[in-house]
Amino acid sequence: MIELHAILILMIIGAVAAVGMEDLLSSVIVFTAVGVCLALEFLFLRAPEVAIIQLACGVISLIILIKIIQGAQMPLSKRKFNVIYIIFALFFVAAFLYFSYQALLGIPRFGSSIMKIGQYYIDEGLHKTGAANIVAAVMFDFRAYDALAAIAVVFASVIGTMAVLRTSTKKD
Repeated sequence: MIELHAILILMIIGAVAAVGMEDLLSSVIVFTAVGVCLALEFLFLRAPEVAIIQLACGVISLIILIKIIQGAQMPLSKRKFNVIYIIFALFFVAAFLYFSYQALLGIPRFGSSIMKIGQYYIDEGLHKTGAANIVAAVMFDFRAYDALAAIAVVFASVIGTMAVLRTSTKKD
């Protein structure tokens, strides 16, 4: 439980720092770090699907915000391609593909049930929730807070992106 409080304190410090920074790019980077800390909080609270959504929305928001900050694209003739960057990118692509392959090897065969909690949901779903549809029982009764948090994360990222991309209509 102490790690949850430590990460929460880091998130508060990061949010205050992001608001107070003069440099907009630094503020966006610190704000993204706060989002990563939030994803860690969700992992500690055993809600990995919400953490994945948080990271995905954070990456999309980061790309949009950095693109906005950088302004218009540079012409292709002014871009510099560094061999070290290309090798670095290829290394990370190879690492991603390797770990993805290892993750796919760990997936159980179709139709085999290795999760005890899944059998509990099937056995007790109708009795405990009254829902005849097992998917609805799991999503809205057993895992309702996770679904609510996932919706809140997506909603917050959309509102934040809209706030950044809006055009000012105030008259001087």
